[in-house]
Amino acid sequence: MNKIFEVPLYPYARHADQDAPAPVRRKVVVIGAGPIGLAAAIDLAQQGTEVVVLDDNDKVSFGSRAICFAKRPLEILDRLGCGQPMVDKGVQWNVGKVFFDDRQVYDFNLLPEEGHKRPAFINLQQYYFEEYLVNRVRELQEQGAPIEIRGRNKVSAIGTHPSHVTLEVDTPEGPYNLEADWLIACDGAGSPTRQMLGLDFVGRVFEDNFLIADVIMEADFPTERWFWFDPPFNKGQSALLHKQPDGVWRIDLQLGWDIDKEREKRPENVIPRLQAMLGEDVKFELEWVSIYTFQCRRMEQFRHGRVLFAGDAAHQVSPFGARGANSGLQDTDNLCWKLQLVLDGKAPESLLDSYDIERIHGADENILNSSRSTDFITPKSEMSRVLRDAVLDLSEQYEFARPLVNSGRLSVPCTYDGSPLNSADALDGPERTRPGSPCPDVPLADGFLLDKLGDKFTLLTIDSDAPDVIEEAGVEVTRLALSIKDDKTLALKERYLGNAESGVYLIRPDQHVAARRPSFDDNQFRHAIRRAIGKE
Repeated sequence: MNKIFEVPLYPYARHADQDAPAPVRRKVVVIGAGPIGLAAAIDLAQQGTEVVVLDDNDKVSFGSRAICFAKRPLEILDRLGCGQPMVDKGVQWNVGKVFFDDRQVYDFNLLPEEGHKRPAFINLQQYYFEEYLVNRVRELQEQGAPIEIRGRNKVSAIGTHPSHVTLEVDTPEGPYNLEADWLIACDGAGSPTRQMLGLDFVGRVFEDNFLIADVIMEADFPTERWFWFDPPFNKGQSALLHKQPDGVWRIDLQLGWDIDKEREKRPENVIPRLQAMLGEDVKFELEWVSIYTFQCRRMEQFRHGRVLFAGDAAHQVSPFGARGANSGLQDTDNLCWKLQLVLDGKAPESLLDSYDIERIHGADENILNSSRSTDFITPKSEMSRVLRDAVLDLSEQYEFARPLVNSGRLSVPCTYDGSPLNSADALDGPERTRPGSPCPDVPLADGFLLDKLGDKFTLLTIDSDAPDVIEEAGVEVTRLALSIKDDKTLALKERYLGNAESGVYLIRPDQHVAARRPSFDDNQFRHAIRRAIGKE
């Protein structure tokens, strides 16, 4: 087993807070040092906010767990200062193939257009993902950022108050009390925080089980996502094959509902299933085995006073479509700039209600897509199976049928249509960059657009005049001036102007569009800024 599982990356060490005569108040406490908790902590620390991460573990996750990370989260990780090592280590892929029985029915490309810095997806084991985030925390600490991870610090009780949150924390040397102005719960689908506060987690559990096996082997399979419906090696069920770094392959096998989970996880039962799929002559060894049941659920609200939930603690989807960790990273990206404005006194606390609105919209979109995928993969009646199989047969010859095939609608970023932070669309521009949308990348002469937008409010002007800096309601907005004269690939015009001759965009710190117009209007954009920070 990889030694990364065994070595504590943030071992327990006694902290001065444990010896304080009264509970110490911290600005932000994050519960959970998984991908979502660490991303939230890094985001806030980069903005100068004191943040403490508490976790009852002291190591990275055992097993690869989440492995597929999409383009949008990679762009978020770039802003967190750790995107490049992820991409360097990860296995990049854009192509997926769908099989029915023993034949390929079609393939697809998730990034058919050029001009993006990041690939559609990388595959990277969660333990590496967490390690690179911890490395980034250490870099920030060396730079003097106010961030720390306290391993083997288990939160055992939580009290909520109008002005703060109280926590009781268990450690190997006994409990201590801590206070936080704000608490972010990123403690997973079984969230102890949610349970301690007696909060809901409603939704649907699907009656099926899937075996996950990570195997180490030398194989000639290409770097693609392969999905089988009713394969000869797993009749009546489904299967998935994905490549990871270090010669590790992820295999998912549908097993059905009425099974003995512990028995199915035993090597003597797993290995014959894998041999039937891979061939008797293929040499492999098991690295990690698990069995999961699909669940699509969410909390009714993600904000509860000064407690904010993110990632699987707030919502859970089936793994087909890679919407779990990817949507969690979009949660923290949405939350942290808003919380920072509140902490700085530049926005009202009610701005955090828009986190609830926007990310519940995102969660519902993910749950809808995930539920549809699961219903297609695991038909619940014979008629449903007949209809599904007919669609698969048609998809081999007829392109119109392919959008009906659902082997897991893969993660794409959410557009916040109807958000209270959006201003009315005043540009006859492309639909993909309407207010609420995530900014698509564009190749520029000296880099890529998203790198230049950064993590602050930006006024993007395309062949339009505007001030270099606008200050409104305590928020500074800096201008990024571009011209289609320098747009050799025409990607800027296609993605941001369409038929318009010029355009001005107000871009939020999470790189979603807040407003757009054909030209700069001082009064209109000042209103748009105030609206984007919850002051209108």
